[in-house]
Amino acid sequence: MSMLTNRYDECLEALSPERAVFEATFRHTESDGSTWIYHLALMGVDGGGLDESHSLDASHASYSRRVKEPGWEELEPMFMLTPTHLGEAMQRWGEIGAADPA
Repeated sequence: MSMLTNRYDECLEALSPERAVFEATFRHTESDGSTWIYHLALMGVDGGGLDESHSLDASHASYSRRVKEPGWEELEPMFMLTPTHLGEAMQRWGEIGAADPA
């Protein structure tokens, strides 16, 4: 996580081509000390995903391959509650990768 935190500005630049509306990562530590990391990302349907030709995305993908549990799942969004103006802005970003059409 420190790599992404330290390279925050690069991460922001990657959001548009990925059509990533937002990404958030959560850590949960069990009482036995085991740690689970959950990553939530809302992406537009035409998002490019990670582009491993870029250093940041290559590092991110490499880390993901090392730490993800075998058989990890992608969940299908079923419901999201958000004020209309935010929902519209998120949909626009997911479609074109920008807040407003150029």
